[in-house]
Amino acid sequence: MNDLAPLLTPEGRALLDEVRDTDPAHELAVATRLRRDHPAELVSAALGQARLRQRAVAKFGAEDAARMFFTPNGVEQSTRRGVAAYRAERLRAAGVRSVADLCCGIGGDAIALARAGIRVLAVDRDPQTAAAARANAEALGLAGLIEVSEADVTEIDTSGYDAVFVDPARRSSKRGRIFDPEAYSPPLSWAVRAALKAPRAAALKIAPGIPHEAVPAEAEAEWISDGGDVKEAVLWFGTAPGTVRATLLPGPRTLVSRGLPDPEVRPVGRYLYEPDGAVIRSHLVAEVAEPLDGGLIDPTIAYVTSDALCETRFATAYEITDVLPFNVKKLKALLREREVGVLTVKKRGSAVEPEELRRKALPKPHGTASVTVFLTRVAGAPTMLLGHPVR
Repeated sequence: MNDLAPLLTPEGRALLDEVRDTDPAHELAVATRLRRDHPAELVSAALGQARLRQRAVAKFGAEDAARMFFTPNGVEQSTRRGVAAYRAERLRAAGVRSVADLCCGIGGDAIALARAGIRVLAVDRDPQTAAAARANAEALGLAGLIEVSEADVTEIDTSGYDAVFVDPARRSSKRGRIFDPEAYSPPLSWAVRAALKAPRAAALKIAPGIPHEAVPAEAEAEWISDGGDVKEAVLWFGTAPGTVRATLLPGPRTLVSRGLPDPEVRPVGRYLYEPDGAVIRSHLVAEVAEPLDGGLIDPTIAYVTSDALCETRFATAYEITDVLPFNVKKLKALLREREVGVLTVKKRGSAVEPEELRRKALPKPHGTASVTVFLTRVAGAPTMLLGHPVR
């Protein structure tokens, strides 16, 4: 799909409606039928767009995805709707009324900003991507708040906007995922300079694996997870420099650093707490452990152990029934003895792949009981912790 224009015509839109729910397994038959009455290129474009819309439901919801236009990279790299809405609300609450959205992609963040009542200049240098962003603004009735510009973001004057939002490209067609912030497009250093010029606030979306030492002193750093999956880190400017926070969606539930020292290492207690990934990425495990009267099972492993069962919004609690040295044969015998039919395997600090252990330890179910096995290290030794979630 190299051109959205044919899909925006009455014939193209009607064809999109017709192929909306096409099963990928039946595409060939559908394409053959439709090519009797429509140009082959238009049929291919419509079916390709239908596939992208189906994939986009997970990020944008069924209602929006069915009306929006996507590129393959746009689906992969766009922000999930709940995360974009959360970020837009933070900017709105900070008094922001206009944003220059640089590297806007297909417009997911621009849409969230506009729905928060913020005027947006959405900029992307790729013609197809900018066309998709423009089509999406119109399709969702937000064209009055979103102006789309096809341009190099480094040449855009942002002085007329309250805030800047930058989402640099972190993937390359040749190298795949990019880990060096200075290899982003544009580089993080350029994005920081653009952020510092913003009159009121700025937000830079970056990879959650960014080293903490790469965070500028002028920035607040926030790691965000959605449904338990870490989605991104954001550098905020004009908010609270030096602050580190973890935010869990839906919610939001936010944990802010208090500069606590690392928890002490202690023997495995009755309960194991698995902190949310955003907590781990933001180095806030100590802030979770303190109210639990908890410690670490190993100085290098982010599992918190405690004899107390306490409610926490930032970790999942498990009751531990067995602490065993790593041994697949012993585990297999134990699972058979306890008539286990459902085995969940988690790992942290272990080279063993969960699926490999599951295949070897439970080749076939022995009953209806369920067990969670943690493959990890305890005081440096390979260990298996058996237990179950606390409901």
